[in-house]
Amino acid sequence: MIDPMTVLAVLAMAGVTYLTRIGGYVMLKNRALGQRATAVMEAAPGCVLISVIAPDFVSRNPANLAALAITLLAATRLPMLPTVVIGVTSAGVLKWLMG
Repeated sequence: MIDPMTVLAVLAMAGVTYLTRIGGYVMLKNRALGQRATAVMEAAPGCVLISVIAPDFVSRNPANLAALAITLLAATRLPMLPTVVIGVTSAGVLKWLMG
């Protein structure tokens, strides 16, 4: 059974990610963004993603550490969406296998 607080945390992070992306476009829709501002807007979802996986850096659970390594490897070679799918899948499978 999935912990209700975990589901709530995931939904809250998804909401923050969505609001971060859409909020900037809504507030700045009539303005031309410079190159630096555009880069910041595009990096926002990555910032949320790293806040999700950062606690695994201090984990002593081998499943978490292995999933973190797999996710970091995927992030160096793949775009964001496949990286997220690989990270979530590897975390789930490794926690199921390793406990």
